Amino acid sequence: MSSDKSYKWFVDHLSPHETHGHGIDALVFSGKSDFQEIEILDSKSYGRCLVLDGKMQSSEIDEYIYHEALVHPAMLNHPNPKNIFVVGGGEGATVREILRHPSVEHVLMVDIDQKVVEACKEHLPQWHMGAFDDPRVELKFLDARKYLEETKTKYDVIIIDISEPVEEGPAYLLYTKEFYHLLIDRLSEAGTISLQAGTTAPPYLINFRAVCQTLLNVFPIVSPYQVSMPSFGLPWAFALASKLTDPTSFSPDEIDRHIAERIEGELKFYDGITHLGQFSLPKYLRRELQKKKRIIEDNQPLYLYV
Repeated sequence: MSSDKSYKWFVDHLSPHETHGHGIDALVFSGKSDFQEIEILDSKSYGRCLVLDGKMQSSEIDEYIYHEALVHPAMLNHPNPKNIFVVGGGEGATVREILRHPSVEHVLMVDIDQKVVEACKEHLPQWHMGAFDDPRVELKFLDARKYLEETKTKYDVIIIDISEPVEEGPAYLLYTKEFYHLLIDRLSEAGTISLQAGTTAPPYLINFRAVCQTLLNVFPIVSPYQVSMPSFGLPWAFALASKLTDPTSFSPDEIDRHIAERIEGELKFYDGITHLGQFSLPKYLRRELQKKKRIIEDNQPLYLYV
């Protein structure tokens, strides 16, 4: 955080040339793990916020947009998701949304950073809402890629809720072609994955393009989509990749029917019209995906601005 004489600020560096400032009431938690710096802040506009390595990850006011967008399109893209794997997801909100699907029998959440999860358990109860204590949830603190390399278990849906690939951060090897090949081998017949794919702001499209093009190198069906994330200061991309079903084949009425039949409680963001809108990419993004391929590989990782 930085400050002047009268006011405290958290400055989120969106790139070397652009920032988003948040007025801060209090620093709730500050710590450092073996992998990253952890801060939990009370902001004036967005309520409580999780910040990792100086970058906004989640805010109390709009986290539901991110987590509903990340989870429900993938879950509804599978006809009967029972066994779910979560990579990351430290706040617990991703698991919270998964558990709203009564078909779910088991959720394995693997996060490399136990300190993040412990801080979120204590300071972000609005996010997890007790999801970590659900008997269907299993939590492991280890390298998700190593775990998937060693297990033969098949999963119906794999949801990747991790930070962006910055050098020396914990996530950069979870965005590569080799990792996506591992994921497709660990999916069941109608298996689906979802992940965040960085911003869709016009100056900063390299991550969006590279992630989507790398997925297309591995999966038969890849459907990128975007939402507005006010606390991030930028529009944000996700990608859904599937072995069988194209999420853009569903009409708004079909999505609304599936929500009514398959999700407990009322959603605040996602419905049939939202589904149609978020998968309807504007022309500049469709053109971006047609540019020269940038495939992310273990020996050619992609690092973003820090």
